[in-house]
Amino acid sequence: MQPLEDYIRSETRRQFFTRGKNALGFAALATLLRQSGAASLIESPGAALPDALTHFAPKAKRVIYLHMVGGPSQMDLFDYKPKMREYFDKDLPDSIRQNQRLTTMTSGQDRFPIAPSVYDFEQHGNSGMWVSEMLPWTSKVVDDMCFIRSMHTEAINHEPGISLMQTGNMVTGHPCLGAWMSYGLGALNQDLPSFVVMVARATNNEQNQAISGRLWSSGYLPGQHAGVSFRAADDAILYLNNPPGVPREVRRGSLDSLNALNEMNYKLVGDPETHTRIQQYEMAFRMQASVPELTDTSGEPESVLNLYGDQVRDPGSLAHSMLQARRMAERGVRFVQIYHNNWDHHGNLTGRMQHQCKDLDQPTYGLITDLKMRGLLDDTLVIWGGEFGRTIYCQGRLTQENYGRDHHPRCFTMWMAGGGCNAGHIHGETDDFSYNIVRDPVHIRDFHATVLNLLGFDHNRFSYRHQGLEQRLTGVEPAHVIPELQA
Repeated sequence: MQPLEDYIRSETRRQFFTRGKNALGFAALATLLRQSGAASLIESPGAALPDALTHFAPKAKRVIYLHMVGGPSQMDLFDYKPKMREYFDKDLPDSIRQNQRLTTMTSGQDRFPIAPSVYDFEQHGNSGMWVSEMLPWTSKVVDDMCFIRSMHTEAINHEPGISLMQTGNMVTGHPCLGAWMSYGLGALNQDLPSFVVMVARATNNEQNQAISGRLWSSGYLPGQHAGVSFRAADDAILYLNNPPGVPREVRRGSLDSLNALNEMNYKLVGDPETHTRIQQYEMAFRMQASVPELTDTSGEPESVLNLYGDQVRDPGSLAHSMLQARRMAERGVRFVQIYHNNWDHHGNLTGRMQHQCKDLDQPTYGLITDLKMRGLLDDTLVIWGGEFGRTIYCQGRLTQENYGRDHHPRCFTMWMAGGGCNAGHIHGETDDFSYNIVRDPVHIRDFHATVLNLLGFDHNRFSYRHQGLEQRLTGVEPAHVIPELQA
């Protein structure tokens, strides 16, 4: 017998609502706290987040995530391997490869010749971080960064790799990190989305990868937490502006009528996506005023524009997107995701890397310096990385001047800056071939757990019930917060 369950089944509706009145009151209070907390943060950017929104006091209030689509070559940028110059065109030793799987693009090669980086490296900052000559501006701010040279993943191809990095799962349909953050922390500005996505235009487009809207989906979370894609064109969001001859008052009346119809439909069907649609219409109406002001950079001082380099004046460039990210951060956008393509260097690496690094280098310095000058870097977490790394052995033809590199999931480099991360710290180490991790490995699950921790969440308790399971960004396999990555 189960007396409690029997009582619950037999209680009347009046008894149920009487028993649940406190819960309803707490739900209403949480909503008010969320709104009032957001308002106070807009008025006072240094104010603390309401405790009701997180498991513990967060170190970061917002995130700017720079994803380099294709998988940047770690040994040509940050993972310096001088010994490899002795191995030029020698076969990768079997003791290093250890029968690890390869992609079909190189599995048929007769041999795997070592391709040392053609670039010179120098140590920079108090941290002594080795940085490639291709990133002279980035090297100026290495002491603001926390480098992870021991990232690893199971994914060996792009689509599952990017999905795993962004959603914690190689199978699509799960919420991405930005959607989780929007769900957990809510909005800081009621007139802008909490999660914005921009796809920056690369100077070189020799080998682009597909970038799909699935990457910024809300998955099984409520639809309002999906990323809103901003374009570089005159209309940052399609169909946001009213058609010619339609004044704002008419649009307001149309929305009121649509909302009334949607409410009627909700009462009949009970589909929660109906309320998501209503909220999207209302947000779009508010953004008609807020987005034009946000995307207009004409008022930025020349001194600020110069931080990001010449390309900042080119809408859609990575530099322009990073400036927009800073403007979004200071206006209360919780999560800004920027994708930059053409890092899939299977061939002609040296012919393409110069374009990629020019797109990236000074804007990185500009973004970190700009945030720092405004006092925003302390509570804005900047993340940079790809979905996996590259092989030390060459794909295709090898010369002293040029080579290609295949996908490599066993080790790669990422960095963070601001937002409570351990600035000036270098975490992890790889072997002389940048092929295997020899110290302090960091799996993507560990990385996600650490980021959530910086945002004030215990990844084991931060969940959403879906299909009878408590779903989490870090999944069901063990994940660990890395304390050395935090200040």
